[in-house]
Amino acid sequence: MPHRSVPHPTAPDESAGSRPADLRPFMAAFPTGVSVVTTLDSDSVPHGLTCTSLASVALEPATLVVCIRAASPTLAVLLAEGHFALNLLHERARGTSDLFASGAPDRFDRVEWRLPLGAGGPHLTADAHAVADCAVARTVGFGDHTAVFAEVRRVTVREDRDPLLYGLRRYAPWSAAAAAPQPAAPAAPHRDLPAALRPAAPEGGTRVVR
Repeated sequence: MPHRSVPHPTAPDESAGSRPADLRPFMAAFPTGVSVVTTLDSDSVPHGLTCTSLASVALEPATLVVCIRAASPTLAVLLAEGHFALNLLHERARGTSDLFASGAPDRFDRVEWRLPLGAGGPHLTADAHAVADCAVARTVGFGDHTAVFAEVRRVTVREDRDPLLYGLRRYAPWSAAAAAPQPAAPAAPHRDLPAALRPAAPEGGTRVVR
């Protein structure tokens, strides 16, 4: 019987090889928290933007990275001053997320904020459930964005608020996601057998004998 080649269902479309991939649908399928990056310029004028592209890098020293559009005026101030605050928004702060994403020039006049002693930038006191005060350690430019690596100097956390989530181009409250029923834990196989009759754990694993 002659062999017939069947294309793999996940094989890339070679005809699209000359076109750059659109990363936006892929990243939209990866829900994240929502933050606002804030800083002050040399005249003490506040600047800020909404950012969902952030990640922890190291615990020692405490370091995180945020990726910001290279043409952003807030990025220019942040790099010039060398410090910023990262405000994680709580689930009731969707309006603040939209406001700082809009670039409205009066955005700081429309939110509550303060500048504690030693802060890296304005703290959005009514809208953030956690704030990290950061100092710029290193930057890496790539394409149309700049990755800003920063050492975290101080963290402030409120226990009475839950995070705002964003994914698939829409918002969701953490409290709703956390309220979903959790799957039942699977029963441990062979748990009723005497320890001597239980199969050995695979290499690299462990077995607890009670």
